[in-house]
Amino acid sequence: MTTYDLYLESGPRQKKAMVHVIDLLGCVAVGPTTAAAVAATPEAIAAYRRFLTRHGDPVDPEATVTTRIVEHITEGGFLGNGSPYIVFQPDYEPLTDREIDIFLGRVHWLRDELATWAATRSEAQLDATSSAGRTERAILLHVLGATGSFLSATLGTAPGFSALHGAATRGELPLAAALRRSAEMIATRVRSASPAERSQVRELPAGPRTLRKAIRRLMEHDWEHLAELSRRPGGPPL
Repeated sequence: MTTYDLYLESGPRQKKAMVHVIDLLGCVAVGPTTAAAVAATPEAIAAYRRFLTRHGDPVDPEATVTTRIVEHITEGGFLGNGSPYIVFQPDYEPLTDREIDIFLGRVHWLRDELATWAATRSEAQLDATSSAGRTERAILLHVLGATGSFLSATLGTAPGFSALHGAATRGELPLAAALRRSAEMIATRVRSASPAERSQVRELPAGPRTLRKAIRRLMEHDWEHLAELSRRPGGPPL
């Protein structure tokens, strides 16, 4: 049996909460309250383990798991939405070469699933209005647009991501191709980080940043929107 430590963020009234399963980096659960987010976590863990299994990770998606809350942040801005203003204790750990290989593999899998699904959608489907909120195209462009900011906040620069997002927005590059290219660019930028950059804590007005947190939030953000799309008719399966 595996026990996963849960890291929570929610407002002081415990509304709009997000649970981060840092041992399954990239996995999150959300809910309108802390209790609802925690209750949604076991299924989120199962879905994420199925995702890993699809890509050859030996984790057993059907194995029994337990959870425990080890950190709960209730002060700060944008809480419950993947706040950029908070850092959990594990985020301060320097990244090892092995971890970078594992995490970049997951980034590639996430972007590839989004790209593979995007390639099946017609222009009309991508642009169709939805009672659930933004169009499919808007969600995918949002994923692309956020990429550079996650990395530049920690590494100072993340060249090329804004231009890639612009090309996809203007229709000069298909969304599927842009998503796959972004995964390659992420890998190139992260692998070029020096040992000092891998371990540094960069102090910004909005709060401290580390490379581990940047990769965590990038992966969590991708997973959030892959899950969002999966809940729509014709969405990618989780």
